Amino acid sequence: MSRPSLSPSAALPGDPPGGRRALAVWGIGVSVYFVAVIFRTSLGVAGLDAADRFHVSASALSTFSILQLLVYAGMQIPVGLLVDRLGTKKVLTLGVVLFTAGQIGFALAPSYGMALASRALLGCGDAMTFISVLRLGTRWFPARRGPLIAQFAGLAGMAGNLVSTLVLARLLHGVGWTAAFAGSSVAGLVVLVLTLLFLKDHPDGHEPEPFPHQGAAYVRRQIAASWREPGTRLGLWVHFTTQFPAMVFLLLWGLPFLVEAQGLSRATAGDLLTLVVLSNMVVGLVYGQIVARHHAARLPLALGTVLATAAVWATTLIYPGEHAPMWLLIVLCTVLGACGPASMLGFDFARPANPPERQGTASGITNMGGFVASMTTLLAVGVLLDLTNDNYRIAFSAIFVLQALGLTQIFRLRARAARRERERLVASRVETVHVPA
Repeated sequence: MSRPSLSPSAALPGDPPGGRRALAVWGIGVSVYFVAVIFRTSLGVAGLDAADRFHVSASALSTFSILQLLVYAGMQIPVGLLVDRLGTKKVLTLGVVLFTAGQIGFALAPSYGMALASRALLGCGDAMTFISVLRLGTRWFPARRGPLIAQFAGLAGMAGNLVSTLVLARLLHGVGWTAAFAGSSVAGLVVLVLTLLFLKDHPDGHEPEPFPHQGAAYVRRQIAASWREPGTRLGLWVHFTTQFPAMVFLLLWGLPFLVEAQGLSRATAGDLLTLVVLSNMVVGLVYGQIVARHHAARLPLALGTVLATAAVWATTLIYPGEHAPMWLLIVLCTVLGACGPASMLGFDFARPANPPERQGTASGITNMGGFVASMTTLLAVGVLLDLTNDNYRIAFSAIFVLQALGLTQIFRLRARAARRERERLVASRVETVHVPA
């Protein structure tokens, strides 16, 4: 008898069928995430306007994004548990309601405090989207499509970032703060209707196992079981180390850095932010295809992205003279575009390490990584700018500290995660081909 294939890309029994119906349903979930990212990144093109509108310093300005990400990161494990228990549709619906209310509140906020509360509400709703979309993908598509589906979800998020950079920025300077932010909230209402009418948690015949109603003790066991898997922890640290440099740049500090430290016009700075997003979209397609075909490429791609990001940031910050040359800024923004796709690789470590009933919880743990790193760096940059009288070279050096921490943890966990993944894969194949006597 021939031995079963141990390729991670081989079809598994009970896999969802995929197909056009899956694309249509999953597309609705992705559209929710697309709108959530528009709202999440809207402050990135409005940072200087927000500082003027609310009369705040650099560290106070960074509090907008820090609070938003604090709520987002803190919600990841609870959201993962909710998705595992309630299903995608209910969680996405609640998320749309919350992030749309937050965007409207931010548009109408008369004070800094009200604006902060609105961004926190937005962050809460935003936190419910990406994990739900990942769960939707695992319920509607075969397991071998997982890496590509995750990259396409990230691609949709970057498309939302592109809309924020190109469209919302122009609206902001064309029709003003209130009209731009309130007008954009209409997109939230549209995806809410689509979710309520057409989204379905899973295809017929592929219902998940009932969620056990065992209270807090079961929740603790669910979290503990996910955390014990080295793949979950490796996924968290890969996400932590890869995502934050681009997130910090796009979410808040990129535009001020390019305008105030590099002497560029807002239009040119906006073009460079757009380059980050476009690079992200192209690299995401490439990374997804590579990992779908070569599972072992996950870690080399992640590590290569981290090292390239560190190298180009170091070159930019130590470049002699007052301003870095345009070619170097272009290289910086192009390389930053790889950070988002590299962070998606974290889910490709957590996914095979956990059974279907823990996918939401494991994804929530993984997704915390990059947002904790982003939140920490956003605060560090803001504080250092205030302490050094807007010295961006010193402030952005905080990036290297978090990269060093993340790399240390990745190297510590990689062998353990690889060994455990091989054990699970062999066990699943043996169970598949075993025929009772």
